[in-house]
Amino acid sequence: GRRAGRRPGAGAWAVAVWAAAIVAAFAAGWWLRRAGIATEDDLPPLHARLRESPLTWELLAAAAVAAAGGAVLPVLAARLPWRWVPPVAWAGAALWAVALAASDGPGALAAPLDAPTEYPAGMAQLRPDVLEWLRTFTERLHGYTTHVRGHPPGPMLVLWALEAAGLGGTGWLAAAIIAAGSSAAAAIAVTVRCTAGEEAARAAVPFLVLAPLALWVATAMDAFFLGVGAWGTALAAVAARRAGRAAFPAAAGGGILLGSLPYLSYGLLPLFAVPLAVLLRVRPRRAVLAAGAAGLTVVPAALTALGFWWPDGVRATLDTYLVSGGSAQRSYWYFLFADLAVLGLLTGPAVAHALPGAFGALRRAARLRAAVPGLGTALPAGAALLGTLALDVSGVTKGEVERIWVPFAAWLVVAAAAHRPPARAWLAAQACTALAVQALVLSHW
Repeated sequence: GRRAGRRPGAGAWAVAVWAAAIVAAFAAGWWLRRAGIATEDDLPPLHARLRESPLTWELLAAAAVAAAGGAVLPVLAARLPWRWVPPVAWAGAALWAVALAASDGPGALAAPLDAPTEYPAGMAQLRPDVLEWLRTFTERLHGYTTHVRGHPPGPMLVLWALEAAGLGGTGWLAAAIIAAGSSAAAAIAVTVRCTAGEEAARAAVPFLVLAPLALWVATAMDAFFLGVGAWGTALAAVAARRAGRAAFPAAAGGGILLGSLPYLSYGLLPLFAVPLAVLLRVRPRRAVLAAGAAGLTVVPAALTALGFWWPDGVRATLDTYLVSGGSAQRSYWYFLFADLAVLGLLTGPAVAHALPGAFGALRRAARLRAAVPGLGTALPAGAALLGTLALDVSGVTKGEVERIWVPFAAWLVVAAAAHRPPARAWLAAQACTALAVQALVLSHW
């Protein structure tokens, strides 16, 4: 990797801390569970369990995808015309996520969505009258399934729209989630090209494709949230780079997508740190900002007019959460630390190695009050980390963060662009992290 702006050995120390934090989080979780203190999860800090028999030959297809990706992606990212790079990133990320999940069999792609706690289980209550369901969403919250109770109505409206389009069922929903989540690799590459230049964007693509967070792209609804936030940010960045009236549709579209985030998950509010950091970097014209701001109001205005008042939803969900017998009972202090270790698991050792350089770029930029090398990737990565820390400290994300962190973790991955291409050893380390987790851990998602 590049050593500019990084003290000798800082990256190696960061990887050592990364590994030690993950080991410590699982060791402490084992001890707490053995002591009868942490009984909500079988394998804390993950909401998962250890496989009775680790996967071996079942992972051959995923291992082959990883090997091919490590060999081919750096070449394609460096040599293809730019217009082909985002589609290749999208296709590669989708293939990697599907290959990992399919090691448990083809049915594993949709199986997580069949659980009685998931969104599709609540569709029977929505179907008779979607408008009435939306108007009474808050007051009837206690009667809904776990995931419906824990979120605004946005995810259920997505399911309703798919069903109305003739794409009902968990199979189509899984396809939509994987398509949206994997497309974030393309959206983030487009954003990095705007904030850091094409060379950095090309360097980031292989890491965006082979990120360990792909384990939860297939299939958790949070991957859909990742795609929405990533494309909203990308459109805002692209709009800032366009001249004349051509910028306005992209700005408005980005605003609409970003404005939908708090209506998909209350926990996505801190994710706004990323588009704010991107806008700080690309500095759009006031008229473009105004178009984005107008788009930002569309979803809130529409859902408010239809009867859902967001602050009431937050209050009702918090009340439901506090009286629940599950996640609210988890240890705050253990998960305060352990949730960050899970973030490291999602982002991988290559990101850990690159973070000291990113922090150095941010410090130099703050001290000099000017742009410095590496700032274009450090800003979105630092903003994502800041949003994650805010959510972690809040205490409402105790456990199950392997899916909750996904919309944030993908932005941290851009820090790995600091590794000089082809960086195949680091790509192999990323892929091996994902393969090891898939081989040993059976996740609910």
